[in-house]
Amino acid sequence: MIRNLTNRIILIVVVLAFALVIDFSSELNLINPVTDEPLFTRDLAPRLGLDLQGGLQVLLEADLPADAQIDSASMDIARDIVQQRTDALGVNENVIQVAGERRIVGEFPGLEDTESVLSTIQQTGLLEFVDTGDFQPEEGTSILTDFSPTSQPVETPTANGTTPETAVYHTIMTGADLESIAVTSDTLGTSYLIDFVLTSDGAKIFADHTTANSQKFLTIVLDKQVVFAPIIDEPITGGQGQIRGNFTYESANAFAIQLRYGSLPVPLKIVETRIIGPTLGADSLNKSLIAGLIGMIIVALFMIVYYRMPGIVAVLSILIYAVVAFAVFKWFHFTLTLPGIAGFLLSTGAALDANILIFERLKEELRNGKNLTQAVDQGWARAWPSIRDSNLSAILTSLILFWFGSTFGATIVKGFSLTLALGVLISLFTAIYVTRTLLVIFLKGFKSQNLELWFGI
Repeated sequence: MIRNLTNRIILIVVVLAFALVIDFSSELNLINPVTDEPLFTRDLAPRLGLDLQGGLQVLLEADLPADAQIDSASMDIARDIVQQRTDALGVNENVIQVAGERRIVGEFPGLEDTESVLSTIQQTGLLEFVDTGDFQPEEGTSILTDFSPTSQPVETPTANGTTPETAVYHTIMTGADLESIAVTSDTLGTSYLIDFVLTSDGAKIFADHTTANSQKFLTIVLDKQVVFAPIIDEPITGGQGQIRGNFTYESANAFAIQLRYGSLPVPLKIVETRIIGPTLGADSLNKSLIAGLIGMIIVALFMIVYYRMPGIVAVLSILIYAVVAFAVFKWFHFTLTLPGIAGFLLSTGAALDANILIFERLKEELRNGKNLTQAVDQGWARAWPSIRDSNLSAILTSLILFWFGSTFGATIVKGFSLTLALGVLISLFTAIYVTRTLLVIFLKGFKSQNLELWFGI
């Protein structure tokens, strides 16, 4: 029999209670009873993928001539920057993947503010500090600079807007000389500023220029578009400064994100966008859940009819498994997709497989004349190697599928493999602790000698 049975029961009860709290809560809040201040907060809302809750799917393509050579490293960097930018905007569970040699596919489940995301991800984010001398260009207009100038000149209005002129201005330095970016508000909290700190090289360049060009305009340009054109009142030698403009918090944050995560090595353009509605996903989810429920009922009936009393133990064990598994998915914010749900349902088979191996060994020992205590111990000992090897094989297979699922076009494999691996690991817990513990508890209260009736031998 099991040693420390009481400790096992306590562990199962604690895990089950905590899992039930997570399963039936959308948020967990722990409050300090003395100060009434929150000690811990955790969002427990289930995360659903694009195929279940709908959202935005966007196809980006390198905005370069068709014959231009684009190395894979540049596309990977562009993918990472797009990922970082959208993460910083608060877009959760987004999936960004390189598709082929010059395209990137982005999926944003449940996205509502599509415009801010689309404008952010395709910005090249090239920040320039441009010497425009005595000329103050208007905010929002475009100018030409000598740092990667565009192929066609752009007419830029003068300060009074009466006489257009064409000129190429000198770029003092770029965003590469920025060390850090932060959004702050003024003392009244009515407008927002962007504070920046320069690198050592950038600080020297900035100090030399502002010292030599007092009362001249230093225009701040993002992607050749004027953001702000302040006048240099005095030399700035501390390596720090502010970007002022007509910023709201959202626009300042979006601007800071573009700068913080650097320039895209490859300019991107939006080729296609698709808004995916949640109706089809919700219908598929409902059908999947109904199919899973029907399957569970059939399996439960089979286990009870064929294995009798151990079958009841197996059904209880599987229910505990399902409760714990769903709690794990919610707690760690794993995204559930239709393939992921399929992987979860398949992992239920692994949990049932462990129970069947234990019960078949148990029946064999009873047929060989062993008493119940000996049959349980011997049945578990002989079933464990098969349980261990089968679950290890499933986990290794899941890891391989997860690795291949990181490539474009195989995202569904990744979700499937993740939930399958997690389900298999949790099924090991239910097999090692729950099934065996429940079986021992049932046997302690078992007095009947009719083994054929209760065990189906």
